[in-house]
Amino acid sequence: MTLYNGSCHCGDVSYSVELELGKVIACNCSMCGKSGTLLAFVPVDAFQLKSGEDSLTEYTFNKHVIMHHFCKKCGIKSFARGKKPDGTPMIAINARCLDGVDVFALDVQQFDGASR
Repeated sequence: MTLYNGSCHCGDVSYSVELELGKVIACNCSMCGKSGTLLAFVPVDAFQLKSGEDSLTEYTFNKHVIMHHFCKKCGIKSFARGKKPDGTPMIAINARCLDGVDVFALDVQQFDGASR
């Protein structure tokens, strides 16, 4: 496992996350397809919000089980909170917001969220 730091564009929202950044998911649902997120999922205890709780706003859609968090200032969605299909809480990390990660070198798995 590697410890990464991540943030929104303006830096008001920052966090650290411990994960093995192997495959990431490129989903084509209406949200991910328009925002271009590359997702990696981690347990809640692997994520620590360092700053910006008061800078976040939330958006949900479809089944309303994933809370997409956006920075109120710059609009970037660097992570989301939700639940796995079995109900276990998880964090969805936008790999594009992790410091020092070459997203073009990642193993990207396509996910057809538009059909779900």
